[in-house]
Amino acid sequence: MNKYPAWKYVVIVTALVVAFFYTAPNFFGESPAVQVTGLRANKADAALVTRVQDALKAANLTTTSVLLNGEVIRIKMDAESQLKVKDALQAKLGEGYVVALTKLTNSPDWLHKMGAEPLSLGLDLRGGVHFLMEVDMKFAVNKAVDRYTGDVRVMLRDKKIYHNGISKDGENIVVRFKEETELKRATKEIETQAPELALKNSQDAAEFVLTAVMKPETQTKLRDSAIQQNITALRKRVNELGVSEPIVQQQGQERILVQIAGCLDPAQCKEVIGRTASLELRLVAEDQASGQNIDAFERYRTEPAPFGTDKMIGSRGEVVLVKKQVVVTGDKVTDAQPGFDSQNGGSTVNVRLDSAGGRAMLQTTRENLKRRMAMIMIENDKPEVLTWPVIQGEFGPQFQISGMANPNEAKNLALLLRAGALAAPMKIIEERSIGPSLGAENIAKGMNSLLFGFALITVFMIAYYMLFGVVSVIALGANLLFLIAILSMLQATMTLPGIAAIALTLGMAIDANVLINERIREELRNGMSPQMAIQTGYDRALDTIIDSNITTLIAGLALLIWGSGPVRGFAVVHCLGIGTSIFSAVMVSRGIVNLIYGGKKKVSKLLIGNVAWAKPVSEKSLPAKA
Repeated sequence: MNKYPAWKYVVIVTALVVAFFYTAPNFFGESPAVQVTGLRANKADAALVTRVQDALKAANLTTTSVLLNGEVIRIKMDAESQLKVKDALQAKLGEGYVVALTKLTNSPDWLHKMGAEPLSLGLDLRGGVHFLMEVDMKFAVNKAVDRYTGDVRVMLRDKKIYHNGISKDGENIVVRFKEETELKRATKEIETQAPELALKNSQDAAEFVLTAVMKPETQTKLRDSAIQQNITALRKRVNELGVSEPIVQQQGQERILVQIAGCLDPAQCKEVIGRTASLELRLVAEDQASGQNIDAFERYRTEPAPFGTDKMIGSRGEVVLVKKQVVVTGDKVTDAQPGFDSQNGGSTVNVRLDSAGGRAMLQTTRENLKRRMAMIMIENDKPEVLTWPVIQGEFGPQFQISGMANPNEAKNLALLLRAGALAAPMKIIEERSIGPSLGAENIAKGMNSLLFGFALITVFMIAYYMLFGVVSVIALGANLLFLIAILSMLQATMTLPGIAAIALTLGMAIDANVLINERIREELRNGMSPQMAIQTGYDRALDTIIDSNITTLIAGLALLIWGSGPVRGFAVVHCLGIGTSIFSAVMVSRGIVNLIYGGKKKVSKLLIGNVAWAKPVSEKSLPAKA
């Protein structure tokens, strides 16, 4: 008589209940909805909910629900009213808010509160948006030339090499000298400290001229680096904003492809990836100021900026003149976190720089104590002076940006800076929405393939293994339930490769049951009793099942480590499916078999297909040895 430990039944039942709980949200479907989020200083709160409800009431639009979830307002309605609600809210709320089309699950709120969420669908299943962005390589080169110009100026000053001036002529750095000896000293120093520059000497009237230009290989490396830095920054930015598995990859020499699944409104996603925020720190041109208050540069509002300065607008609308030379740029930022100024009150952003940025900041603050430094955010090619405080003391790689309107603005700015600065600005040259109709067709085909495959497996297993085939099919269904539950718990994104991995998992799972059933039949043929055949069959098949799945798992881990995009998604489902297959084939099916046969002291026959049960072979019946 077979006995199965009670604790194993507890594990099986618990796993089935938990799996059903986390799989359930996938059965409720989705409803069309509109999502409202605030930009920078604007915040989605209870007051905004009231404005949204008033706007919908004024437009005679009926909705299912209007809910505030964190800093996002989500409105459910029927499909016919979705576009009308979006247009009405966008017109009422203005440019300070993003109103985007989306879909929300219909699962009960109590499931949502307990962390049970439906699977996210990829671009090929749900639809989404596609952007093709072009990187401004000319800007990247000019930015590098500016950096080299500053480095050469500091280099000559430190070595006390006297010159008549340093200027930038296109992509060339021009240094003029009065004496040839100084020219030779400068040439030797630049060749040593900046081997990336090609140098050329010439004589102009009474001056000696040194022209430096980036070498071709340096420019090529710069362009490649700019593309890769922008790709990394975009990936981090989209990931931190909660979009699952975006596709961000290079296309050609100067273009980047971005695809975001589940975003039905290009305006919303354009806001996410188009906010090319970067940070610049420059000294304020105080020699042009008429005072130290907020109106120090007001007279320049209608006048052009003096030579060597740039005119910018502050966060409160004031005019600020800053020097053209940039002290530190956003690519030196390694971390940025929102904070609170305990002394003066208000929200802040705590910024950390790398070693090079820290050295530049330390030297600048040391030489400009009691002067002002402007912290400038450049967003969508529009510079804005966030704050221009007085430098009270020397500081290096860590400093604080104050003047944030509210914690939400500080959080958004920290996110953008933390996500990585762009090496060069980008513009969107192509954008389109991938409609959900193709996604629905892909879902239907994928589900049909799974259902037909499951049906064919069911027919074969029952026809060939009879009752044990039924047990195998039940275990296979439990395996599918476990896999979907784990993917839902992880909030993985389901794509067509993921569906293919599920289909492969079904085949692998049924293969384990075939091994077990054949092993039991083999033991019966060898004359073992039915009860012992069940126990021995499961025990001896386990080693074979584990060995075969480990080899497959190694291949899956290789795809997971070195793969990317759809390949990585396939590998995730594949590796998870191996674990659920072993559990369902060994524990679930064994538990069911023992429920059927375990309580019987004597079993005359197992319903496991056509098998001849041989009697035990005795030693007397063996042939005599020669």
